[in-house]
Amino acid sequence: MNPSHSVSPHRLRVEDLTVVPPRHIGLWVATALVLALLAMLFWAVGTNAAFDWPAVGKYLFHRSILRGVLNTLLLTVTIMVFATIIGTVMAIMRLSPSRILRTFANAYIWFFRGAPALIQLIFWFNLAIIMPQITLSLPGIGTLFSARTNDVMTPFLTAVVALSLHEAGYMAEIIRAGITSVPAGQTEAASTLGMARGRILRRIVLPQAMRFIVPPTGNEAINLMKATSLVSVIAVDDLLYSAQTIYARTFETIPLLIVVAFWYLAMVTIMSIGQHFLELHFNRSDSGGGGGGFRAALRQAFSLSRGRRA
Repeated sequence: MNPSHSVSPHRLRVEDLTVVPPRHIGLWVATALVLALLAMLFWAVGTNAAFDWPAVGKYLFHRSILRGVLNTLLLTVTIMVFATIIGTVMAIMRLSPSRILRTFANAYIWFFRGAPALIQLIFWFNLAIIMPQITLSLPGIGTLFSARTNDVMTPFLTAVVALSLHEAGYMAEIIRAGITSVPAGQTEAASTLGMARGRILRRIVLPQAMRFIVPPTGNEAINLMKATSLVSVIAVDDLLYSAQTIYARTFETIPLLIVVAFWYLAMVTIMSIGQHFLELHFNRSDSGGGGGGFRAALRQAFSLSRGRRA
């Protein structure tokens, strides 16, 4: 080879180089396989007469199914409200300097979070076995209220009580983690301004802790909405129980289960969208940097202190 015809490495330019993109053959093969499997799945589901798609369309907006959807939503909202209230109290008690309060909160979380929800549900439904009568009496006044337990503990109230106590164990840990995520210096800064502990918690700590509380709380709400299907074992007229009462007569089990799955997926989708916007709302203070929440807390503490002194 003639050295005069060789190209010096120093004379090469970037423009002279040819960029060859890597060939992801494995990725193409995997994508083709997934698409083929999906096509086979949709074809099998769409052409299988056992799924009975006309029956699915018939019952999708059936009156009983829609009533079950409303009862499921009502159960979810009611239980979540009570669980959040009880969980907040338990989280504050667990962070309390009192050893007795901390011990009680730890025992509550250990028990109600550890025992399966179905067992708690069946226990409260059979409360009349150990307490046939519910009586409220005060010394020197007499009986204020007395009723049979079965008359008070209706299936709907039983579901609310059992699942609220169970869900509160999870909410207590979520709220406690959110509270402890707020830097202790902010509490100390508010304390130097003379703010009471309860007011610091309500006005300074909890508003900032919400951005850590909302995401897992949204996930818990979605899990709770699906867990309400357990109440069908005590004859609460939820979505699943409504479908069961229909296919017990018509024997159209698969179409009714598809209808139930459709409505659960629809509710989960709506709740997930709402959770997304809630997270954006509580994270808006971080858009300008990491110190936005701290500066806002200090400004609020100073304004509250001035208002209280005035």
